[in-house]
Amino acid sequence: MTEGELATRDAAQYLSSYRRVIDYFDAVKVGLTATPAKQTTEIFGRPIFTYSYREAVADDWLIDHEPPIRYETLLSQKGIHFDKGETVKAIDTQTGEVETADLDDELDFEIDAFNKRVINENFNRVICEQLVQELDPFGEEKTLIFCATDLHADMVKRLLDEAFLNLYGEDYKQAAVSKITGQSDKVKQLIRQYKNERYPNIAITVDLLTTGIDVPKICNIVFLRRVKSRILFEQMIGRATRRCDEIGKTVFRIYDPVSIYAALQNVNTMQPLVKNVDITLEQLVEELANPDRLQLALNAPGEKKGESQADVVLSQLSQKLMRVLRKAEHQAETKAPIKQKLTELKETWGVEPKSLHQHLKALGPQQAAQFIQKHSQFVKQIAEINQLIGTEYKPIISEHADELRQRVQSYGEHQRPEDYLDSFNQFIRDQLNQSAALAIVVNRPRDLTREQLKEIKLMLDNAGYSEKNLQSAVRNQTNQDIAASIIGHIRRAALGEALIPFEQRVKIAMDKIYTQHAWTPVQKKWLERIAKQLVFEVILDQTFINAHFDGGIKQLNNILGNQLDQVIQEISEAIWA
Repeated sequence: MTEGELATRDAAQYLSSYRRVIDYFDAVKVGLTATPAKQTTEIFGRPIFTYSYREAVADDWLIDHEPPIRYETLLSQKGIHFDKGETVKAIDTQTGEVETADLDDELDFEIDAFNKRVINENFNRVICEQLVQELDPFGEEKTLIFCATDLHADMVKRLLDEAFLNLYGEDYKQAAVSKITGQSDKVKQLIRQYKNERYPNIAITVDLLTTGIDVPKICNIVFLRRVKSRILFEQMIGRATRRCDEIGKTVFRIYDPVSIYAALQNVNTMQPLVKNVDITLEQLVEELANPDRLQLALNAPGEKKGESQADVVLSQLSQKLMRVLRKAEHQAETKAPIKQKLTELKETWGVEPKSLHQHLKALGPQQAAQFIQKHSQFVKQIAEINQLIGTEYKPIISEHADELRQRVQSYGEHQRPEDYLDSFNQFIRDQLNQSAALAIVVNRPRDLTREQLKEIKLMLDNAGYSEKNLQSAVRNQTNQDIAASIIGHIRRAALGEALIPFEQRVKIAMDKIYTQHAWTPVQKKWLERIAKQLVFEVILDQTFINAHFDGGIKQLNNILGNQLDQVIQEISEAIWA
């Protein structure tokens, strides 16, 4: 803040609400964030402990995702082109009105502008028709679709309903798909239903559900819009990272028709929180029109030598007025209501509206204050002009035809799943003699500890080989969905061992355990509970028992007749026999 601003304005305006809360409490502050950024370290300093998303996945606290699924269409590959002189339509997203104009030059849009600067219903229809082949409107899994605007969300809702009706006929319930935006009726009720009820299980939103909503059943994220902020992008993806053992959630999927995932890999648009506040026109008018505040500003220094803070306020006000009134002057040529309003204001103010900012600047702070005081409806009049102008955001409407070209999943530098798996095989062979944990997986998997498994997962993650990516690559190569564990993938790469779904391994092992002892009905019921939970983990140890069973090791050991350690060992051996 300048000296003049310090003297006349509340310093709290120049801090975010977040920072004001932090500074309010005279106490030790502990900061926890899922999306660390520059502004966080400016307030708290460098992190003293970091626990990454990849570590949380390795520890089974969070769910991993497969490589993003991209739909490539004719238009997304080639872009949308308009010729010079072509008549185009643009939609005012605030009023819904459509305007037409002839282009002075050629106009081209690439995929990053789709659904933002150019709206093509055919592109959205192709995507929606493909999505209904993959999303289940009757299932327990939830889907979250991010659109660019409320009008875009309406379009996607309509297109999805049409596509689902074509696929399922009368069995399809339109309640399965719901638009949940700030413009929706009964927003809170819709959010509660999405969180707690079967329907809707597919929610279409714009910005409302990007952060702060916890719905563990979300298994699909669909991006039909681009965002520039890496933090916002990660928060959007974060909606699907929660575990949900209730529905057997082991992975979530990202559908990315607008290629946002690749675009934000190396982008950082984080801005500091502590910045100069954007002073509103209303506040600037108040600082001039209020005699006490004006006097304060006249006595406070400005930003340049020889000027006061009141001069700074007047300059800021003039700039804001210039932007509004020049824009209005331009639109008045084609919009009669704006032209009529400007004529009325000229008579009221005694000056051309487009020149008002120059007029006030020439008057100086004190006489400008008198002008504003004389015209008591000044702020309201500017607001009316703003409303008539509407939004500048008027995307072009495209009617270019579109069609699906391919559905692809890429694996980093490897475009084909077989190349990715070959690379993984070579990596395992190269690392086998370097990593003791890998050697245990290959030779004695029953002895693998929780810490060693985490070490392996993070090592593979750093090299680009996550369990979900490997599972996806196997499915795309063989057309078989084999939910093998990371241990299974390593043993396949090192020994050529067949991939077996881990759930099947657990079943085979438990069938063996059931027949090796004469279990009581109560004991067998507890063993079945172990088997049911073990499907979601790989390591069976005392930590596993304490985490998932009331009473922990001591109680379960008593129930199993003091045989818990033996049972753990036998199950671990049988799984990897």
